[in-house]
Amino acid sequence: MFINFWYPAITSEELTDLPIKARILGQDFVLFRDAEGKACCLSNTCIHRGGSLGDGKLRNGKMQCPYHGWEFNGEGHCTKIPSLGSNAKIPSRARIDAYPVEERYGLVFCFLGDLPEAERPPIMEIPEWAHEGWVYTIQQFDFDIYYERSMENGVDPAHNEFVHDTHGFSGDRDDYEVPAFELKETEWGTGFGLEIMAPPLPEKTMQAASGRTGNAVIYTGTGHEGVASLWTYIHPTPDMLIHQYAFEKPVDEEHTTIFLVNLRNFMLEETNDERIKERNAYVGYQDRDVLMDLNPVLTPSSNTAEFLMPSDSCVGGYRRKLDEWTNKGWRIDLDAVARDKMRVAYAIPSPERRNSKSWVLDPIPLVRG
Repeated sequence: MFINFWYPAITSEELTDLPIKARILGQDFVLFRDAEGKACCLSNTCIHRGGSLGDGKLRNGKMQCPYHGWEFNGEGHCTKIPSLGSNAKIPSRARIDAYPVEERYGLVFCFLGDLPEAERPPIMEIPEWAHEGWVYTIQQFDFDIYYERSMENGVDPAHNEFVHDTHGFSGDRDDYEVPAFELKETEWGTGFGLEIMAPPLPEKTMQAASGRTGNAVIYTGTGHEGVASLWTYIHPTPDMLIHQYAFEKPVDEEHTTIFLVNLRNFMLEETNDERIKERNAYVGYQDRDVLMDLNPVLTPSSNTAEFLMPSDSCVGGYRRKLDEWTNKGWRIDLDAVARDKMRVAYAIPSPERRNSKSWVLDPIPLVRG
């Protein structure tokens, strides 16, 4: 797992007038709206005696610790220590990590790292968002899988033939093969596009929308943006377009939440949303069922531990990016965190740590690049 990326925490709709505790990268955070309604994200551990801020109260737009009543604003500064009295001067060291937050595409994104704004990787863009002729749905999937395995599955074209009967033929085609494709690499991602043979669309309404009922050669493209975001384009016909954007939240080594933003340019009526969601869930749970039983659970540390094929070239591209970000010193040292979890409360370092010293909580240990 990596610091210095934007991660989805919850949907904007969920973040109302109550604090919400979220677990990301194996650490706990609290999200809330301040007095002006701005979304805020803080490290969840109170620096006084380790109370869980997310289990406290929101008072006048500030988080109150349930243990001793310390209050923190959206910038992480303590504004009240009840035991010192109402007129007490608050020590400057009484602060916790606060993280940049953006609300986009119906989701609340938190930048969990210490990079200055100009150096941060971007949030994956959705070009079709709010464009005429497109509608969207948002779904959340909570799976007992490791996010890197999920990401690699997303950029793996060979699994569709065997895992998804909506995309392939369950391995019954003797002439099946993955056609050669060219990788497209950017600063933050790797992707590709190709044409595949797909079975008939499963529902009469979709068949009617596409104008086809039999097997067809369709276009599909997919790739990753950053460490935990995927884009997928599925074109059942040249005019029938499905563009999907998956923003993954690595909860910990064994749990991942996926926020799927699905856009389509057909069947635009809201009455069709549930049908689209059901189809996405059908496919998503097929992936989950395979990924839950992978061995090992975590991505192997070396490509030589798996026998990779040309169809795995985008998986290889993703792993090269992970190596690049590891060499930057962004990978969390999961072994060190596991050893210390009973006696050390760590914090993901926030951007403010580059501007000031003397923090109470230790920064989470990172793999040395």
